[in-house]
Amino acid sequence: MIWFTEYQTKNTGLTVKVKEAKHIQSKYQEILLLDTYEYGKMLVLDGAVQTTERDEFIYHEMLSHPALIKHRNPERVLVIGGGDGGTVREVLKHPEVKQVHLCEIDEEVIKVSKEHLPTISNQLDNPKVSIFVEDGNKFLDERKSYYDVILLDLSDPVGPAEALFKRAFYEKVKGALREGGIMAAQTESPFLQELYFKTAVKEIQKVFKYYGTYLAFIPTYPAGMWSFTIASDDVDVTKTDAKELEKLKNLNTKYFCDKIYTSLFSLPKFVSDLIK
Repeated sequence: MIWFTEYQTKNTGLTVKVKEAKHIQSKYQEILLLDTYEYGKMLVLDGAVQTTERDEFIYHEMLSHPALIKHRNPERVLVIGGGDGGTVREVLKHPEVKQVHLCEIDEEVIKVSKEHLPTISNQLDNPKVSIFVEDGNKFLDERKSYYDVILLDLSDPVGPAEALFKRAFYEKVKGALREGGIMAAQTESPFLQELYFKTAVKEIQKVFKYYGTYLAFIPTYPAGMWSFTIASDDVDVTKTDAKELEKLKNLNTKYFCDKIYTSLFSLPKFVSDLIK
């Protein structure tokens, strides 16, 4: 019998029973592919759960669709991180999208996902998708005013990834957006990762004129309460119109829906207080 525990803080964690485990040491990190009884296959990077077959749709839908719906014509989309392919899969549900660039620093994550997580990675070979195995920070230096939507599907802000949650990085993201561009980022748990959450959101607020933070319930993430922040210099992302709701009707989703979208920025008071 195998049990795996992700220590989400010094005092708490998520423990799952595992049928089978595969271990890969990449150039950048330890990769575990766990076949669990409760959540199906689970991808773990450096001890932190990234995605599972059972609940991945929640995270990927909520990171992707609000920004893509709010943009008037999202033809060019960049995903930084997200080597499992789930965000790319959701992006391609929007017929306006003509080009998707995936920038993932660790090629092994892509390989493992293609081999073991086909329901998540099944659009990585789509002809609209180009994959760049590069550092997202450096990648943005070469792309100015190019993308309509940029989605930051990043791991936790520790080690090398810490720089991707700082104002300088968000400035690069803004510089890579075309006029009317929108970005969305995962911004950690406001309950168990309060400092990470506050830092990420406030750094985004310093860079973009318009911004909004929203939540989703993701069972395998710390506390189950996860945050995302959407931002733009040109589009008031907190407002909703009828055209956006019409676009939403055609989406094939399991979590994201019109009721969630129209109340997207309704936050618990303690979360709002953290980012005032």
